Amino acid sequence: MTADNDLPERWPAGTLMSWLSPRDRRVLLSLGQSRRHDVGTVLIHQGDTSRTEILLLRSAGIRPASTACVKVSAHLANGSEAMLGIRVSGDVVGEMASLRRLPRSATVTACSPVLVHTILARDFLSFLDSSPPAWSALTRMVAERLDWANRRRLDMTGYDVPTRLARVLVELADRHGRPAPTGRDIGVELSQTELGRLVGAREDAVGKAVQRLKKAGLIQSGYRRYVINDVAGLSRYARGQDGTSSD
Repeated sequence: MTADNDLPERWPAGTLMSWLSPRDRRVLLSLGQSRRHDVGTVLIHQGDTSRTEILLLRSAGIRPASTACVKVSAHLANGSEAMLGIRVSGDVVGEMASLRRLPRSATVTACSPVLVHTILARDFLSFLDSSPPAWSALTRMVAERLDWANRRRLDMTGYDVPTRLARVLVELADRHGRPAPTGRDIGVELSQTELGRLVGAREDAVGKAVQRLKKAGLIQSGYRRYVINDVAGLSRYARGQDGTSSD
């Protein structure tokens, strides 16, 4: 199945597709075949030496405002797992292995139903070479991901778990959030375990942090869902400007 339309609302801010021109988006979508994958499907395996494909993500949800969500994780030598980030509709994954000609450095797993456009690496590189603005967009995307990783490293050094969680929730809501009846949904579905790997904390510590933020009236939570009740209040908390953010 191939995509024959290009809906702007499907390309969240900060993704490759959000920075491409309408023409380049249409060209990129035309390069690959699409296939639906369910939650839990492993799209890329860490260590895989195959570097022939780039994956472009698109929502397969039934709600118009839904977005694709995949997690990028890596297994360490001691058996633990680190979560490197999340990717959403309009993002590409697998491009670094092709550009660097190295084995896959991480595992990519679907956290929501997702349409995956599989594009041959050679076609992706030819597309970039044919459009200097597309190369610029890809460079910007990589820079954004580096900034995200650097912020998470700094958070782990300078903030407690509740504040780290607040900072991640605020960023997710800024990037991918959508209005909800009681506030702002962060726009992606994540378990407490996945949130813990994002902020560098155990699941039990994240659970306590979630309860703390709920008690302060800042968020609500459900199954893999988080709604910010008070965006300004959570932002102050994330900046350490609220007395409840420290023990």
